[in-house]
Amino acid sequence: MKFAKPVKATWLAELINAEILGSGESEAFGINEIHTVLPGDICFVDHPKYYSTCLNSAATHIIINSKDQEFPAGKTIYYCQDPFEAYQKIVAHFRPFEATNVMIHSSVQVGKDTVIMPNVFIGKDVCIGNNCIIYPGVCIHDYTRIGNHVTIQSNAVIGSDAFYFNTKKDQSMWYKRMHSCGDVIIEDHVEIGAGCTIARGVTASTIIGSGTKMDNLVHLGHDVVIGKNCLFAGQVGIAGATVIEDGVTLWGQVGVSKTLTIGANAMVLAKSGVPSSLEGNKTYFGTPAIEASIKRRELVWIKRIPEIWEKIKKI
Repeated sequence: MKFAKPVKATWLAELINAEILGSGESEAFGINEIHTVLPGDICFVDHPKYYSTCLNSAATHIIINSKDQEFPAGKTIYYCQDPFEAYQKIVAHFRPFEATNVMIHSSVQVGKDTVIMPNVFIGKDVCIGNNCIIYPGVCIHDYTRIGNHVTIQSNAVIGSDAFYFNTKKDQSMWYKRMHSCGDVIIEDHVEIGAGCTIARGVTASTIIGSGTKMDNLVHLGHDVVIGKNCLFAGQVGIAGATVIEDGVTLWGQVGVSKTLTIGANAMVLAKSGVPSSLEGNKTYFGTPAIEASIKRRELVWIKRIPEIWEKIKKI
């Protein structure tokens, strides 16, 4: 998430009740997770396992719960007891929850010849392009960006909060929701089926590339990046921060795990499970998904097990 304008390090430290280690004259431009940070961003870390990764990332501003580190030059460090709660406070300040009692927020921008049917909810700062069709019952949450010639079928939900929790089992509440401040970007000529759910990014964007078509009941997790001209059949589920490159086809009920990549023009056959990255330009099947030709040979041998067993018993 980028701030509307830069904020001083001293102001930020006061907001989160943190001690600045180093210069307080720098400015922060936004807040992001470790895999999406850019120079000028704030990032937080609260576990020794990730101290080095965070401190050596592109982030300029780092919230940490330890002083016993060697801090790289050029970083502004904020020391506090609970960096996660500091993150929550920053997000709540810049993206506070705002209840609404209207179906379409006054800030919504709608392009030429776009049709919005009855019983559609559209939140704050949403932009919809030209020649789109939004069918009844669709819910489009705050900060969503939709391109031109996009069709969204009934009861789809765009931009719901990420399924993303801070886990600390030494506390009474193990799972504490991490506030989402990201958004959803839907490019031109995308079609989204009925009942689909698309989570917004935690701090960055969930992106659907131009020309991609999604059947009914498809779920995309937070920060998923879908390439151009992909095809997803019904009940496909893709977990957070996964990258699907251009031209990928996922047939019905394919499940894709988090933080992996499926290469361009790959095809994954129905009911397959994808736990790790797949190369492009190949067809996959099974759980875990492997090349379909290999999986078919494996299934043939499995069918022959009773026959082979009978022959062994006669030896």
